[in-house]
Amino acid sequence: MTLEETTESHLRNMQSLGIDVPDNLLISDYSDIRDRFEVNEEHPDFLDLVYGVINFFKQKEGEKFTCFALDSLGALYSLTDTRNLRSKIFHFFKMLRDNNLTSIIVMENPKFSNIQHSIGSEGFLCDGIIEMGTIETQHDIMLYMQVQKMRATAHSRKRHLIEVGENGISILGPVFE
Repeated sequence: MTLEETTESHLRNMQSLGIDVPDNLLISDYSDIRDRFEVNEEHPDFLDLVYGVINFFKQKEGEKFTCFALDSLGALYSLTDTRNLRSKIFHFFKMLRDNNLTSIIVMENPKFSNIQHSIGSEGFLCDGIIEMGTIETQHDIMLYMQVQKMRATAHSRKRHLIEVGENGISILGPVFE
């Protein structure tokens, strides 16, 4: 489910990375919902809509529905009533676990932001956090990936350089700073 980009944009991005799109992949984007409301009409709480989408596919597909991705949690916050947000997000992650879904939730963390210390920082609720970012050098901007948290798994916490190319993402090795 994407609240940030269109389905077509995600499919183009996958194609540019050489990712084969599985036949059973369904991408639902914000425009599917947004276009159903008049300009002045109040939009529903999108957290409720996400619950509805997950419940629909869990009932329709049963155990075949195993993976859910959301782009992005920040966009969901902006489309959700923020009263009792921590409680709502706690129940959101619980619902994902209760449905036995492997979930990938995108959360932007701007470089010079205090988002880690502000409302909406629910990273402690998820089972894993993988950070992707950039390292600027005098001559280049390099991409890195770092597993900051992965419950019940021994893992490196080092940043690793990555490269995105025609064959997808390649991990080049640890960053030595």
